[in-house]
Amino acid sequence: MGKFFRKVLLVLAILSAIVYFYVLLPVWGLPFSLLNRAAPPLTPAWALEPWLWEDDHHHAGTVDSLLAGYAAHDIPVRTVLLDSPWSTRYNDFIPDSLRYPDMSAWLDGLQQQGYRVVLWMTCMVNSRNRDTRFRNSGGFYQQAKDRGFLAANGRQVKWWKGRGGFIDYTHPAALRWWQEQQRPLLAHGVDGWKLDDPATFFSTSWFGLPIPYAAAFKGLLTTRGYMNLYYQEEYRHGLAANEEFITLVRSYDRLWTHPEGFAPREAAPVCWVGDQQHIWSGRMETAADSADQDLRLQGRRGLEEAVHDILHSARNGYCVVGSDIGGYSGRVIPADLYIRWAQFSTFCGLFLNGGHGERALWKRSRQELEIIRRFTWLHQELVPYMYSHVRRCHEGGLPLQRPWGDEYGYFFGDDFFVIPILRPALTKTATLPPGGWHYFFHDRESFQGPSSLRRSYPLEEYPVFVRQGAIVPMNIQRAYTGVGDAGHRGYVTWLIYPFADAAGSFAHAAGPSAARAKAKPQENLFTLYDANRPTVTVVHLLQHAFRLEIEMSGAVAPHILRILCRQKPNRVQWNGALLAEGARWRFDADRQLLWVKTSDAKAGRYVFFFQQPDSPAEMS
Repeated sequence: MGKFFRKVLLVLAILSAIVYFYVLLPVWGLPFSLLNRAAPPLTPAWALEPWLWEDDHHHAGTVDSLLAGYAAHDIPVRTVLLDSPWSTRYNDFIPDSLRYPDMSAWLDGLQQQGYRVVLWMTCMVNSRNRDTRFRNSGGFYQQAKDRGFLAANGRQVKWWKGRGGFIDYTHPAALRWWQEQQRPLLAHGVDGWKLDDPATFFSTSWFGLPIPYAAAFKGLLTTRGYMNLYYQEEYRHGLAANEEFITLVRSYDRLWTHPEGFAPREAAPVCWVGDQQHIWSGRMETAADSADQDLRLQGRRGLEEAVHDILHSARNGYCVVGSDIGGYSGRVIPADLYIRWAQFSTFCGLFLNGGHGERALWKRSRQELEIIRRFTWLHQELVPYMYSHVRRCHEGGLPLQRPWGDEYGYFFGDDFFVIPILRPALTKTATLPPGGWHYFFHDRESFQGPSSLRRSYPLEEYPVFVRQGAIVPMNIQRAYTGVGDAGHRGYVTWLIYPFADAAGSFAHAAGPSAARAKAKPQENLFTLYDANRPTVTVVHLLQHAFRLEIEMSGAVAPHILRILCRQKPNRVQWNGALLAEGARWRFDADRQLLWVKTSDAKAGRYVFFFQQPDSPAEMS
């Protein structure tokens, strides 16, 4: 019995080793997932602003027309993504002059208008191309193969854009040749690459079976090892040309395709998950509207799968993640789905409006135009808040999105809690985390968690809650969101949500006023990072029973305070001096908002004094 038991153990050990080295290590990369705890790179602020692209027409004129329409309808766009095909073959980095005449001058013109440009690319040197001007590029492939520039001994694989071999990132001469082709585009200020994923096919073959290892110039490489080089080298080379260069990489797709993540975190400044169809969920009885040949990995996937993959990415430590708003594949995007997807993406690091289907909002319904414009501006104006959290994550803090509970709910930064809507219904039940909360779109409504909340959310609103005690910096430029208006332009707007007791009063402690006056004050602070300033701004909220203090230190800019406040203060001081009501501050009783506006760019302390409810005396 002992010998038999030992033989069983030996067989199991051998099988485990085969599974580990043949499957887990090269395919899933579990050691990569468990041991790689590198922080994400610092994503530049521009990449947090709205992106736009479409995948039905690939011409400079189409891009110009789409951008002109967004500008005419006052919808913000910072980044233009050009997906494939834009080059003459995959991947020679030569712009197709029939689609994009005089690409260099065109790129210069876009950048002069303030746009950023990101181009799609892969690691493949193709001999056959599905949709470029030159379908047969055997000479291009053979040149690279003959010079020893392709890994896996030049082995070709069939992928969704044709057939080709893998550039060898371990070969110095191959890398120089590859990067020299990219140089003209980088010299004209291309701001990033969208790195698509045929690197996952890196392998050899044994009796027709794929083996997830292949030879390279510097030795044997696993699939995981080649993927790492692909993402790292392209990001490193771009940064050498432009310190604000980014790569848009895939973070996660589904369990059986690299659950540890596609790109290593240190080479993942901006991530997307995909590809999804224009449907709510693959679990619903919603049929796809086309057998689109651009669908990847087969199967139906929609908004619910995008939310799942984004939150899984956040659990794995990726910081700036998003999805194609409305879904990538199909002909027609349902209006309510497009709206709900845009609202969810407002509270993601990446706001990526693009894919197949009509993206010219003014050609869709008026309702879609107005709601999606409103939420696009909300995302744009939240960039100071997002960038500060992204900076903290880069320095070792938590990711921008942090899942909580079992219902796809998540924290967006420290102060927002978002409950995604995944079905075409207006009513939703969800659980709020512990603490006091306000409904962001009617912030006089307050709730105490943990608690289950069932309510209706019209298409103009979304289940977003802001924490009591929150301090939220915004760059408000328009009136669409209702938070501020054009008069806020040039100021940092600080949304302040004081602490409150269960009854919703200003004082945070229950009991007689004397007891509340002696209670320990509640406090919070927010550190604002500005990409254009070397010094941070710190806002410190200190709340006593009947006195509110807001201290501003560091690189203080002209600012507006928007304080949710149920009662008007008796007086307001700034650095000990009394501020006149109407000149520097005002109280909106209907909206229960206290406004303070100053052009002073200096540090100091505001003190707001409030009347005790059961005594005429003031707290000093």
